[in-house]
Amino acid sequence: MTPNRAHNFSAGPAVLPLEVLQKAQSELVDYQGSGSSIIEMSHRGPEYTEVDRKARERLTRILGLGDDFEILFYQGGASLQFLMVPYNFMFGKTADYINTGSWSKKAIKEAKVFGDVHTAFSSESTNFNRIPRDEELKFSGKGEYLHFTSNNTIFGTQFRNEPVSNGLPLACDASSDFLSHPLDMKRYGVLYSGAQKNAGPAGLTIVILRKDFLGKAHTENVSSMLSYPIQAGTLFNTPPVFGVYIFNYVMEWIESKGGLEALDRMNRDKAAILYDEIDRDDFYLGTAEKESRSLMNVTFRLREDALEKEFIEDSKKTGMSGLKGHRSVGGMRASIYNACPKESVEALISFMQEFRRTKG
Repeated sequence: MTPNRAHNFSAGPAVLPLEVLQKAQSELVDYQGSGSSIIEMSHRGPEYTEVDRKARERLTRILGLGDDFEILFYQGGASLQFLMVPYNFMFGKTADYINTGSWSKKAIKEAKVFGDVHTAFSSESTNFNRIPRDEELKFSGKGEYLHFTSNNTIFGTQFRNEPVSNGLPLACDASSDFLSHPLDMKRYGVLYSGAQKNAGPAGLTIVILRKDFLGKAHTENVSSMLSYPIQAGTLFNTPPVFGVYIFNYVMEWIESKGGLEALDRMNRDKAAILYDEIDRDDFYLGTAEKESRSLMNVTFRLREDALEKEFIEDSKKTGMSGLKGHRSVGGMRASIYNACPKESVEALISFMQEFRRTKG
């Protein structure tokens, strides 16, 4: 029997595949006949070791990684990686950063502790409503890497392709569109992602490092917990066991759906029908420039704040959750990550049509 579940549009922690949740539910008390839960077992025991191995192998297949990449399972969220990337690769040097939203600004703030930040582009003057065109990027000429945030949950913008980088390795906060579409991984020096959008529960952060870039990390008088070279290839301390366990099953689910190419088609389809409804007339107003619109976080407004509040309250009564925009910008936001079914998007569109009919 399928449980009665809300149409979940939360920006994160976000909807997970129902099949994954049901599998975890069936194993939580007794993991595969062991008599114990996976979260009660040693992280160095054979059960978790196998979970960790499968998770890495599946991610490697899904992204098409070769032996020239390291995968780390961290805690601390993407916010810790804002610090770790410059700590390892920028110490006393310069790095180029693209500023396209609140999370980019946080990454820049952390990086300034360790060296010189050159802003290659900023859309702050237009309220972060777009991403740059390649020709707009202005490089320092001495950067160690080019950092960008691939998807901006608050403002609803997204890089559909990797930016040009003037030969620099890319450093990417991919937290809110990780595993939603194929990536040109050979261009990345480091890619990191909090799991709680597309990959698993809050508490797990995935870090992928290209080994030749890893070899350039600062290694003198470093903190063991913050050093990529020390952490790579070992379980230095207890990993987020439950997060990796769920992540492994999400990887299994992605493969069952046909991989990143298939998910990309599904995500484009969901976003297209929702944006079509927003653009039908001027009752709903999209906040991001059309060329920069996110496939993950669809942001829009109404002409009156009071009407927006009514929209959000009425949506809850119809079994929808998470549609309130970020507190810093207001409005509405529908987060339609990988595991958000098309049926939920269609239900939202039906609600939007009825709301327009009665309030327009």
